[in-house]
Amino acid sequence: MRLIPLMAMTALLAACAPDAPDTASTAEADATPPAAVESVPATTAAEGDTASASTLAYQRVNDAMHAGMGAGFTGDADVDFMRGMIPHHQGAIDMAHVVLEHGTDPEVRALAQQVIAAQETEIAQMQRWLQDRGLPADAPASDADAHTHH
Repeated sequence: MRLIPLMAMTALLAACAPDAPDTASTAEADATPPAAVESVPATTAAEGDTASASTLAYQRVNDAMHAGMGAGFTGDADVDFMRGMIPHHQGAIDMAHVVLEHGTDPEVRALAQQVIAAQETEIAQMQRWLQDRGLPADAPASDADAHTHH
């Protein structure tokens, strides 16, 4: 059922709305946030506005995901799909870690755990597919074919 991952991402995106409450992590958060979610100053570059730690973390996760999706394209739709989806799925995992660190709603936190498990499984499948064909999981980005819009 491909609808469940879509619903999971929708719920995670809704959780990062600017007016969403931001609290410290609870004992339920049994996953450690990825390095991409290191602490940063609590101001945004835009107009010096103060942003919550979760908003800044989501912004970094989003930036890292899009940078990873900008890998060089090969012209092979299958390979390009697999290589693009790996950072996309990793972005979902990283978002789930953010909500586990900052979110408080038990339903959202449970969904985040499910997203992590599902996306890790799919990343492994995509990496195996590429490996079975002797291909690296990523390719160097080039100026001519970098993915700059999502």
